[in-house]
Amino acid sequence: MQRDIVQRPGNTVGHADARPVARTSLPGNLLAPSAGRRFVQAALTEWSGLGLPAAVGFSERLADDAAVVVSELVTNAVVHAGTNVELLCRLEEATEDEAAALVLEVSDHHPARAVRSEQPEDGGPADTAESGVTTDSADPAEYGRGLQLVGTLSERWGITYRTGLKTVWARLPVDDWNPFPEPSTEPGFQQGLRAAELLAPSARRALRDGADWAGRGALSFLAEASDLLAGQLDEDIVAALAGQLLVPRLADWCAIWLEPENGGPAAVPRLASVWHRDEAETGQLRTLLEQDPIRLPERVGTGPVSLPWPGEEEDGEKADERPESALAYRITSGGRTLGAVLLGREGTARVPDEVTALIEDFVRRVGLAVGAARAYTRQATISRILQRALLPSKVADIPGVTSSLVYEPSDDGVVGGDFYDIFPCPGDRWCFVLGDVQGSGPEAAVVTGLARPWLRLLAREGFGVGEVLDRLNRLLLDDAMEAAEAAALMVAAAGGQQTADTGQSRFLSLLYGELVPLPDGGVRCTVASAGHPLPLLLRPDGEVRPAAEPQMLLGIFDDVAYESQSFDLAPGDSLLCVTDGVTERRSGALMFDDGDGLARALADCAGLSADGIADRIKRAVHEFAERPPDDDLALLVLQAG
Repeated sequence: MQRDIVQRPGNTVGHADARPVARTSLPGNLLAPSAGRRFVQAALTEWSGLGLPAAVGFSERLADDAAVVVSELVTNAVVHAGTNVELLCRLEEATEDEAAALVLEVSDHHPARAVRSEQPEDGGPADTAESGVTTDSADPAEYGRGLQLVGTLSERWGITYRTGLKTVWARLPVDDWNPFPEPSTEPGFQQGLRAAELLAPSARRALRDGADWAGRGALSFLAEASDLLAGQLDEDIVAALAGQLLVPRLADWCAIWLEPENGGPAAVPRLASVWHRDEAETGQLRTLLEQDPIRLPERVGTGPVSLPWPGEEEDGEKADERPESALAYRITSGGRTLGAVLLGREGTARVPDEVTALIEDFVRRVGLAVGAARAYTRQATISRILQRALLPSKVADIPGVTSSLVYEPSDDGVVGGDFYDIFPCPGDRWCFVLGDVQGSGPEAAVVTGLARPWLRLLAREGFGVGEVLDRLNRLLLDDAMEAAEAAALMVAAAGGQQTADTGQSRFLSLLYGELVPLPDGGVRCTVASAGHPLPLLLRPDGEVRPAAEPQMLLGIFDDVAYESQSFDLAPGDSLLCVTDGVTERRSGALMFDDGDGLARALADCAGLSADGIADRIKRAVHEFAERPPDDDLALLVLQAG
């Protein structure tokens, strides 16, 4: 029953595509399932309030079923792909052939990953070489019933694979449907999502202590857990996931402490996560554990260490008189201690050696995930600080001109290459800059840090627009290249990753111009574009035209003579300047500026203020594709008053 139900670019859009649709992008972490449930419930409530014909059949049962289906599918996408998750809800009106239905689609961006525990509907062996689906005949109590639940609650469901995207969809009828049909005589429904059940297990002690679990089941558990933990970039989420994976599968309760990253020997570990198989006991357990943080000495290694049961001294029992065992493991990464895991199993005085070894392997993976999350956090923090330092604290106000600036750096934890500036110069001139260093990271940051003050210096020395670009080009070919290479070597010496030296970080696309107020209103604008998206001039009547000519990138050839164009920006005229994060915004194979898309969007902004134009273009860029922008986005609007 697979079908492609997502509109592709270039397809004919008919009346059917006007169906009510709600979509959102969810983070690839534990917050996604609950956010997905709330989103679906809000969409159903809104459609009911609009009085849509298909919404008449909405019921509490439909809302509950939709929430369960979304929770299962989103959890699976988070666990198996680790990417952002795209959720789409579509309301289909009744037709002659089918009743009204709610269609739910959950997409991830790692389509090469197989859906676990799938088998053909006829119950026969799966051809994994062709389908890419992993089969597993394991006990469903261990491996979960995720898709069985989806299949029970939905009328039909399926999977669609496309380049860069995997979508799992389910169709839920709005009314006149029995969610509990008579048992089928066909072979049992064996499909399930292993990942969803990792986070909502129904593990029995017979499973976790059995030979089968310690062998094949343990290897599968470690593989799945590694994938889930490795996709997280926040150490608290890693700790929460680790506790949820351990309990009740390998322990009845557990607690995870994390050492402060730069706390030193005197710092107190932080209790990051507490899990208990009985949720009612979690609060009391946390209270006991907070009284006595554990820090295992370096000499104990990474193996298990027996510790007293929490609260043991208070009730007077001794460790050898009670049939429970508490074990502690040191969390390490790269030879450094990052924290400790304490777990307990009730009703047994000794944990089997196979299980302690399995927990040790699992804790080792927790350490790697925490170490990676901390490295990412350090890099993201440095990038944010550096990004703020590379941009002006404020931009100048230009007499007779209203300006509106939008700057959204990409959220990849790496300092980007986009920068901007508006500053006054002698001679009643105001200069504006929008630039983009090719590449990202410390090398691009060095070029940005040099280019912006160089521009200010050259402009204030009285050089014309073309002359400023000529001199900046020569400076980039000399000083910037040497500085960028030095930055790359420093990163490598500090243990960072050094990318291959292509010299690309010295390349700079730049839009530079100056404004001079005119006596009768408006301003005289002189502008030059060096390998940058051309600025667009919007007249009050909606006419749009380019306001500069394309020229060579800066930092490539030293014999380039840059030229500028001048024109009057009359009252009511607007000038739009953008970086390639706007023009090259992608939706599949299409880009935002294909077919002069930016000019058409700007023409629709006639009559708007500078802020209104900036806001409408920004929204158009975001709405062009379902995924969030993956590049820095900067745009500047200058409107003559």
